[in-house]
Amino acid sequence: MSAALEASRADSPIQPGPTPLRTGAQHFDFIVIGSGPAGEKAAAHAAYFGKRVALVERSSHVGGVPVSSAGIPTKTLREAALYVTGFRRREVYGVRAELESSAAIQLLRRRTEDVSRLAEDQVRINLDRHQITVLHGTAVLAGSGVVRVRLNSGGQTVLVGDAILLATGSRPLHPPGIPFDDADVHDSSTVFRLDRPVSSIAIIGAGAVGCEYASIFTALEAKVWLIDRATRPLQFMDQEISELFAGSLTRMGARLLLPDRVTAVERSKEGLRVSLASGEVLHPDKVLFAAGRCGNTEGLGMEDAGVSVDDRGRIMVNERFETSAPGIFAAGDVIGPPALASVSMEQGRLAAAYACATGQTDAGEFLPTFGVYSVPEVAMVGLTEAEAAGAGIDYEVGRALFSGNTRATIAGATEGMVKLVFRRDDRRLLGVHVIGEIASEVIHLGQAVIHHGGRIDYFVHATFNIPTWTDAYKYAAFDGLQRLAGASAPR
Repeated sequence: MSAALEASRADSPIQPGPTPLRTGAQHFDFIVIGSGPAGEKAAAHAAYFGKRVALVERSSHVGGVPVSSAGIPTKTLREAALYVTGFRRREVYGVRAELESSAAIQLLRRRTEDVSRLAEDQVRINLDRHQITVLHGTAVLAGSGVVRVRLNSGGQTVLVGDAILLATGSRPLHPPGIPFDDADVHDSSTVFRLDRPVSSIAIIGAGAVGCEYASIFTALEAKVWLIDRATRPLQFMDQEISELFAGSLTRMGARLLLPDRVTAVERSKEGLRVSLASGEVLHPDKVLFAAGRCGNTEGLGMEDAGVSVDDRGRIMVNERFETSAPGIFAAGDVIGPPALASVSMEQGRLAAAYACATGQTDAGEFLPTFGVYSVPEVAMVGLTEAEAAGAGIDYEVGRALFSGNTRATIAGATEGMVKLVFRRDDRRLLGVHVIGEIASEVIHLGQAVIHHGGRIDYFVHATFNIPTWTDAYKYAAFDGLQRLAGASAPR
């Protein structure tokens, strides 16, 4: 979108109601394709500032992948699995749940569906509250500012907009050689729909999704193999934290085949057969492929519209979330990593601000937190030790084990720790890494301190409620200061 167009639109009040431009066409200030985190927040932002907004969603539901097949369903399945099996408290109270397998599966499915439905309702309420026109159908870019929509209910309509946002999200990668047409071979969008108890599962990919499901199925007492070419799970995490997680998953009962790779997945008379490069052959009840995603851009008319994508269908954008086509923006998973719902929301908001000239573009630097909803949870923000060393920073670390935390002891979840990475010269906090019961919650305190350029001294002087998980920050800071005092202290 040109600067002249931005200026003219910023100075001109928006007239209410759609303006017909041609037969069967309606005019909107902003057209959003996709109702996931990026699309929803972008549409709401534009509507809040008085823009006429249309949102096109090809599914009959709203909310995108986080609501329908990942994110919320996965996290709900995790909590439900831990609850119905009593996994968290078996060692503390010596009590285990005795629930017939098929009944447990029904409980898991029902709970997951209920929470997903509630989450979708919240998205729909938000769209309604902002008076956003929602159309369910398949959108195709059809010329400058024109979107043709083949409606799910039949027929088609034409929308014309001053700006368009592509927020179509991503889907699991389906590489050749993996028979996804087999009912027992899944990706992350289908595996949570359990139809029967799983006795064993081979999970290909030790990233966030693979590790989450590995721990969930282990808690459900399935035999789990986790396979990846990498030498450790969650390789993007701090190495120490990653290795602690690997040990925890192994103690739970999962088998980590790292590094190794799958050479074939086949159906034989005996059932599924998974062949590995190491020569080992597995015979799991189910297979989950959880290695990689690609952008949902097929059929959108990208080439004709002049929108550039990479070899995985991910849209290329600049710092203003503009694509290579004037007036067309993109945000969320469809533009690639970090592909986090929280980041997608902010990308969507910023893209709408640029597209609609709302003036709300001063967001500062993105500082995303990464959370893995495994058992135990793992989370991080900022630099790892390796990244600090690679940047030539003279750094130190401080650690606090949850085994010494009263709140963790009360909860019976003493595994894990808080780890701080900070500069030695001024004690400025650079990174926080947490493994433990509610790591995805605890991490946000560290995020706030890093975002504001704070030092580990903040944790020393802060007064935290006792007992709490976050009190571990104070003792991690004390540990870091002690390491500074003794330069020879081991890392």
